[in-house]
Amino acid sequence: MTKHLILLIVAAGFLSAFTANAQDGGENWRDSLSYMPGAALDSTLQGKNIFDLLPSKEKGDRTEVSVRQSQHILNALNAHIASNATRTIVGYRVRIFNDNKQNARSASEAVFNSFKSMYPDISAYRGYTNPFFKVTVGDFRTKSEAMQLLQEIKGSFPGAFIVKENIGYPAVSRVASSVPAGQDQ
Repeated sequence: MTKHLILLIVAAGFLSAFTANAQDGGENWRDSLSYMPGAALDSTLQGKNIFDLLPSKEKGDRTEVSVRQSQHILNALNAHIASNATRTIVGYRVRIFNDNKQNARSASEAVFNSFKSMYPDISAYRGYTNPFFKVTVGDFRTKSEAMQLLQEIKGSFPGAFIVKENIGYPAVSRVASSVPAGQDQ
């Protein structure tokens, strides 16, 4: 009898340790939407040839740095850049129009033009996948980035939603690549 009682107590102890308790942590959630800042990128060299930035006496610098390398290296680098220009990655866009009505073609064009007039710096794409005309906007690596745009345009395009698509590599921009002051990663 004592063995059974001890075994019952030990089993009850293990069971109580494995039960899940829902506890109120005191958090006040206003929205289920959360943003994660992207990695800060150094875009100071974007689109520049670093060899042109080296000091030289021709540009009036006090020192000179000369790099001696085969032209084949530069040719290989340029070929690599050219071959990767058409590569795509899986990313996110915001779909602001998706319809198959009789006037969907003209309506998609109107939505496209409306978006481009309001947000000229954000890429927009019109497409047709039988039987739907679609307008998607943006090129985002993360869903959090797409959610930021979605929240911004939700007032003008209430039916907008996020879709996962193949996207071209987004250009590095000075605005998107910086972390706001006071936010360390």
